[in-house]
Parts: sequence; C-alpha cells; structure tokens
Amino acid sequence: MELPFSAACERNRDPILAVLREHFADRARVLEIGSGTGQHAVHLAAALTQLIWQTSDVVANLPGIEAWLAEARLPTTPPPLLVDVDRDWPCGQWDAAYSANTLHIMSWEQDQRFFAGLGSVLAPDATLAIYGPFRYGGNFTSPSNEDFDRSLRGSAAHMGIRDIEAVLSLANEHGFKLSQDIGMPANNQMLIFKREAR
Repeated sequence: MELPFSAACERNRDPILAVLREHFADRARVLEIGSGTGQHAVHLAAALTQLIWQTSDVVANLPGIEAWLAEARLPTTPPPLLVDVDRDWPCGQWDAAYSANTLHIMSWEQDQRFFAGLGSVLAPDATLAIYGPFRYGGNFTSPSNEDFDRSLRGSAAHMGIRDIEAVLSLANEHGFKLSQDIGMPANNQMLIFKREAR
C-alpha cells in the first residue's frame, strides 16, 4: 500500500527527537499512543536504538503503521497494537509512553480514559511525554492556535485544545507529576511527566 504521509510529522520529528533523546535516555520500552501514520515511530526508533518502540492506534490506522514499519525494517519496532481508549487496553508493561497530537482530537471523556489506561500499563517509575498545543489560564498561546481550535470545534464538537491546568489535574489523579513543560516549534509544547509510585 502507499505509505500514509503527514507533512506536520516531517516538520516536528527532529525537535521531538531532541527532547526524547534526553528524557528517554534511561528507558527501555516505549508505548506510543496514537501512532497515526507511523512516521514518528520509524524516525524516533531509528535514532533511539536502545528502545523497543511499540506503536499503537485504532483499527483504521493500523495498516498504514504496518506499512511504515515494514519499509523501515527496524529490529526494535514490533507489530502495532490495537489501543482504543474506549476499549480494554493490551496486557503488558512499559517504562515510558509517548503521544503526539491526541488530547485535542479525543473527547475530554476519552482523555480521562487515556490517563486511566496509561496508569494500568506503565511501570511505577515510568516517564510520559505528551506533545501538542495547550491553553494556559484559558488563553491560547498564539492566534494560529486559536484558529486551529476553532477549526477543530467546527469539525467535531468534542475536539478542541485543552486547558493545561485541567490536563495536569487529570494527570495527577493517575499518579503522573509534571517534570518539565518544554516549548516546541509551531506553538506546541512537550509535557514530560514522571509517574510517582503509590
């Protein structure tokens, strides 16, 4: 099949890699939630060779991810898993998780299930990295993000850029404490969380 392609993935992959190279340096097994086209997975896994990079997504996206993995033929990228936050999560335990541009696509109820699900599959000392745009104090960080939010909500009422305060509160409920909030290109952020043993 023709490989699915996202121009945004090509633009942001190297800045994301630079952050993960530091924060995943001591990690071994990463679960990527919402792997999308699969582009990030092959780029990041090729560079971060100490990691087993486990892709996952909803059913519709799995064939495209499989195609990217098949072309790359990396030894550290097992077949993608079905992970749908509205369904049971797979068995397994990972010491890191990564997700890009997912929280504003899912509904807030799904965001809640996202953090609950991660709580069930991540190790007690796991690192969690979440990339995407956020609002701070109810305000957008740029006019382009405000336009993007309007476009999202016009497409589906459940979508929209999330308030950072609500996301951090939700993360804390499931044992994830913010370690760093890193500014990224194109008015995005990378949130680095450390899971606290309970």
